[in-house]
Amino acid sequence: MKKEDWEQVRDIFIEGINTGNATFETKAPTWEEWDSGHFSVSRLVAREGNDVIGWAALSPISTREAHSGVGEVSIYISERSIGKGIGTKLMEELINSSEMNGFWTLQTNIFPENETSIKLHKKFGFSEVGVRKRLGKLNGVWRDVVLLERRSSVVGDD
Repeated sequence: MKKEDWEQVRDIFIEGINTGNATFETKAPTWEEWDSGHFSVSRLVAREGNDVIGWAALSPISTREAHSGVGEVSIYISERSIGKGIGTKLMEELINSSEMNGFWTLQTNIFPENETSIKLHKKFGFSEVGVRKRLGKLNGVWRDVVLLERRSSVVGDD
């Protein structure tokens, strides 16, 4: 993913916001806000021709050095590309890229209603840690999230 991709990446993020089941965010950030909140590595886009049809990235879960190899997964697919295997391709590449960049754990928080995303993550070895009850409010409604994580078998095995 490059800065030049941001407009299309942002549009896909807005599609996710509009579902009400993808994020607690209610508006898309600026490029600068998004860029500062995500690792500079393991930023991916899927393309169909010149069009970005999906994206994935990692953000830090903490500023502590002990957590430097833990990344929180964001993966979004354009509405017109759902069901085409784009999520699978992005997840495969995200895992490979994360391991090449020293990440030993990937985690994510997903609304329980987002069954497709939970299924995708479990397909790639993410396991359910638990349900975080009423973690936050979205549009005035308390929402639970399912916490999933995946431990690398090649990084951090010492």
